[in-house]
Amino acid sequence: MTERLFDDYVVRSTAVAEGSRFTACIVVTPRARNGYPVYYAVCENRSFRQEEQAEQAAASALAAIQSLEGDGTPVFPEGYTGFDDAPPEHPDA
Repeated sequence: MTERLFDDYVVRSTAVAEGSRFTACIVVTPRARNGYPVYYAVCENRSFRQEEQAEQAAASALAAIQSLEGDGTPVFPEGYTGFDDAPPEHPDA
């Protein structure tokens, strides 16, 4: 698990077990004593068979966060998908 500190929040990457598979997540926790952590799934339509792969996907997403909105919602670069897959090539290219 990796983490980044922002002004009002601590953001961590983690993997959450869902049955026999794992989901990559970002956890945003207020730095003040009041408030609860909020979990954001990374690549919501993809799960991982191995916990280490899910943790790596979450760590990559954590590194890609540009900032946080006032309520702690992560802001990612324009067009960010969270997938490391190469985009399909266009036949006209």
